[in-house]
Amino acid sequence: MLAPLRDHLLPKDPKSSSLLCMVKEQYFTRMSSEIDPDEPEYRESRWIVSEDVNVEHLLDVFTAIDASSENIWDVCANFVSHLNWHKSRHTILGSRIERLADSHPSKPKCLLKLSWLFHSVGNYVEYKRLLTDTLQLHRERGDDLAVARTLKDLSHANQHMDLHKEGIQQAEEALEIFKQLGGTGDQGVCLMHLSSLLHSGDQLDAAEEAALRAVDLLSETDEPYRFCESHRILGNLYRGKGETEKAIHHLEVALGIASSFDWGDQLFMVHEALFYVFLEERRFDDAQIHVERAKLHGAESTYYLGQAIALQARLWYEQDRFEEARSEALCAADVFEKLGAASDLEECRDLLRCIESVVTEPVNLDDELSDDHGELFFQDDARYCAH
Repeated sequence: MLAPLRDHLLPKDPKSSSLLCMVKEQYFTRMSSEIDPDEPEYRESRWIVSEDVNVEHLLDVFTAIDASSENIWDVCANFVSHLNWHKSRHTILGSRIERLADSHPSKPKCLLKLSWLFHSVGNYVEYKRLLTDTLQLHRERGDDLAVARTLKDLSHANQHMDLHKEGIQQAEEALEIFKQLGGTGDQGVCLMHLSSLLHSGDQLDAAEEAALRAVDLLSETDEPYRFCESHRILGNLYRGKGETEKAIHHLEVALGIASSFDWGDQLFMVHEALFYVFLEERRFDDAQIHVERAKLHGAESTYYLGQAIALQARLWYEQDRFEEARSEALCAADVFEKLGAASDLEECRDLLRCIESVVTEPVNLDDELSDDHGELFFQDDARYCAH
């Protein structure tokens, strides 16, 4: 509705425009304060997929002229959270959030939601930087629960950056705080992160112990989303230990839970995990099935679609279909480059270098990536503007 009005409604004082303020209220009052995949509000909030640019424009205007308002920034935080769950992309609001005074009550919440958005597009450097700033604000405010939850997220960021020792220390510090506060669900989620870090650091027995404790704790809570996630993490762990039957069992449990709630992100990640199980078993037909399902469930996220294309490239490479693998890897690399997903981009480059060593015509990565292989996912430049 607002799209044709954006160029027309440019009053010097937007607050004086009754029409603009009415439109603002219509959007902002529909912005639920919490996004929880376990709750009905999660599905209802998918309206943001078609209206994100309109809401972003309004927030860009009103955060500029009413920067002291706590309500406007709370709406901004909720909008960024909506993007994170339903339409992962960068937002022009990022710079406004970072310029907000540290003393503003909404600053930690806005920074945290912005960090999660960078995580969802695979930019882990920015994810960690924003979490570090958020942690400092929470420590200054003496909010122990927020400190522990931010430490848990920081441990996740460090895992993505292969900084396992730092991540383990943060997860263990967070776990101690959660134990003191008595939060069963928070302890379970933190143990999941700790298990993944220990797994990445090849401490498989300790990782298994942490994951099993997480499953037990989360089974006592009314949090099916996290319970699903704990089984997925345990499945990945057993894959790492070479225990294929156990891996498939736990991944299928996770798949059943995620399917009953239609959680696109969890469904994508479970199919991705099953893909790797079958790829390592060289069961290529089964692996292809899970690539296709990953593409289906990742359709709403540019980042997930890039990952699904990268899975296809890996599958073609393992079957010696090098030209097809090259084409898919180049497309995925272009997506990751535009999103700033550095670690995923480097994995694609590694695969392209492997292909280069076996194909007749060498792959010039710099030249190839300058082409428009990923243009399918970036047709609207405004939606994918740089932070």
